[in-house]
Amino acid sequence: MIQADYHLHSCHSGDSTTPMEESIKAGVAAGLTVMCFTEHMDYDFDPDCPDNFILNAKAYHQDFLHWKEKYQGQLALHFGVELGLQPHIADKNNSFVESFPFEFVIGSSHIIDGMDPYYPKFQEGKTYDECLRKYFDSIINNIKTFDNFDVYGHMDYIVRYLNHRPANYDFKDYQDYIDTILKMLIESGKGIEVNTGGFKAGLVHPNPHESILKRYRELGGEILTIGSDAHTPEYVAYGFNKIPSILSEAGFSYYTVFKERKPVFLPL
Repeated sequence: MIQADYHLHSCHSGDSTTPMEESIKAGVAAGLTVMCFTEHMDYDFDPDCPDNFILNAKAYHQDFLHWKEKYQGQLALHFGVELGLQPHIADKNNSFVESFPFEFVIGSSHIIDGMDPYYPKFQEGKTYDECLRKYFDSIINNIKTFDNFDVYGHMDYIVRYLNHRPANYDFKDYQDYIDTILKMLIESGKGIEVNTGGFKAGLVHPNPHESILKRYRELGGEILTIGSDAHTPEYVAYGFNKIPSILSEAGFSYYTVFKERKPVFLPL
């Protein structure tokens, strides 16, 4: 049983209105022993997006400490952040991370060519294949220019939003990109996230796809956190019952949590 949800958003993220305690209560009910909030921080986001992804980290930290104390003994709460990565904001992201006592940092690709792939305009004039290649290429560029993160988030989440997506995904056509990304992460001591938000989005697999998880293990990858990406309480630990068998088939017998930004391995 997976007992640690390492990707959670509350009202401190621009795209959530959920009070932190509501998610905590949902985590307790789901049998979690560890929850890590990872509120969004995205500098220079898509100007057409109505949400504000600039995190008030001071207010977030104060709220977090209140609930951490209240729920001490019931479950462990960890203080994290999900950074939106882009090469030109690497210095700003680094300064932000160093300004607060984060225990865990997710690096994610949310913007490509100034656009959020969630919105249809990103796909205008591009084929499905071109969208995926642009996305994977953006991840490579982000890793080249920024390394102050612990895992890369939802590595192929763009497939949730692309038009004409197939029911199942085969990323063999993108193996050159994927191998480059995974090798860069492994060589720099970084991990990847298994994000179950894909199930919520109607996919039949997590992000990244099972084949990517297997390839990560084949290449020597070990650091692997599990996160629901929940923005509302009902999705805390969503789909976690599917993860042990997926990880076992990919060659893993454990998953990872972090303490003071250092990986700790837990058995499945």
